[in-house]
Amino acid sequence: MEINIQLPEVKLGTVEADGVHVAPGNQELPQLLAEVCERKRRDSTLESLAEEKSVRDVRAMFRAWGMDPSKYRPSSEALLRRVVQGKGLYRVSNVVDIGNLGSIETGWPFGCYDRSQIRPPIEFRHGASGEKYEGIGKQTWHLQGRPLLADPLGPFGSPISDSTRSMITESARDILVVLYVPAGVPDTSIETAMKRLSERLALFAGASETRTGICRAS
Repeated sequence: MEINIQLPEVKLGTVEADGVHVAPGNQELPQLLAEVCERKRRDSTLESLAEEKSVRDVRAMFRAWGMDPSKYRPSSEALLRRVVQGKGLYRVSNVVDIGNLGSIETGWPFGCYDRSQIRPPIEFRHGASGEKYEGIGKQTWHLQGRPLLADPLGPFGSPISDSTRSMITESARDILVVLYVPAGVPDTSIETAMKRLSERLALFAGASETRTGICRAS
C-alpha cells in the first residue's frame, strides 16, 4: 500500500494481511511475549533504555517533526518503558499483541489498522488546525501539528496514539500494519522486521496472504 509521506526523516514499512482471525492470543503467543519482555526487563533499565540506538533515533525523528518526544512519547518507547519497569505488555488481541511485540523488538512505533475502515489515498503528514479523533484508551486527541496518517475521511493513526475508527476489533479481517522507521535504518532491517511480522500474522492470526512494502518521502 502506498502512503504519501510529507514529513522528513522517516520511512514507512507496510504489511497488509488478508483473512486474519482476531482473537485472544493462543498459548504460544503469550509465552513468546513473556519471554521477550523478560529478556528486555533483565537487560535494560530506564536509564540504559534512553541510550539505545533505536530509541535515540526515533526521538530524533520526532524532533525533526517538531515534536518533543519527552512530552509526546513515541508509542514504542512507551511500551518499552512498561516492559523495563516490569509491567509487561497490554494483552489486547493476537493481532495487536503481534504488533506490540514487533515494536519492542525493533524500538519503532507500529500501528495496526482495520483496512475496511480506511480508504486510499493515505498520507502521513502534520495535523491541521481543528483536526482530532477519539484515541484508543484516551479522550479526544487533538492533532494540530502532530504526525498522523489520514485518508479521505480524515486522520486515523499516529506513532503516538491511534484512533478508535481504525482500531483492530474482532470483526477485522484485512489489516494494515505501519512501521514508523527512522530514515537512516537500512531497508534490509525493515524487510527483516516485516517478514517476521508477516510470519507471526500467519502463524498466530491465520493470515491467508501478506504483502509488504517500504514507502519513502517523495
